[in-house]
Amino acid sequence: MIIDGVEMRGVELGDAAGLADTLARNRAYMAPFEPWRSEVFFTEEGQAARIAALLAERDGGRLAPYVLVETGTGAPVGMINLGGIALGPFRSGGVGYWVDQAWTGRGLATAALTEVCRIARDELGLHRVEAGTLVGNLASQRVLAKAGFEQYGLAPRYLHIDGAWRDHRLFQRLLHDDPPL
Repeated sequence: MIIDGVEMRGVELGDAAGLADTLARNRAYMAPFEPWRSEVFFTEEGQAARIAALLAERDGGRLAPYVLVETGTGAPVGMINLGGIALGPFRSGGVGYWVDQAWTGRGLATAALTEVCRIARDELGLHRVEAGTLVGNLASQRVLAKAGFEQYGLAPRYLHIDGAWRDHRLFQRLLHDDPPL
């Protein structure tokens, strides 16, 4: 997937320095939407450890982690992860994403989410993908709606975000109604 000079590809250990830089630059912007992060999280070493853990989850079939990179420079401008992948009769996964503040408003999150749903359906055979947003995160809710997600519930005190347990709106996109493989 390439849109507006950005491509989506699988995350690699070599992305650690770029992700650390991008996350550090966006720390204040993302703080209201993220759990507390240690100082190490914003370093190359912290990102290398995080990526190694993501890749181990990927290798176990539980996660599909992707990075959004600027096509000319390879600099990371966002991430999207399809995690909690469950097969069998459930055939579901949950998605989380973020985009560098300087790149918001260009349709990158919607395009990446649409592509991850295609991968979930066509390559993983998933039936549904779910996502949650803070109640007040209208921008993320618009992204989900544009990508075909529908709200199906409200989860009180769902995640510990920015120092407190926060309510979340829950969304899902049903991908197909075929029987499980």
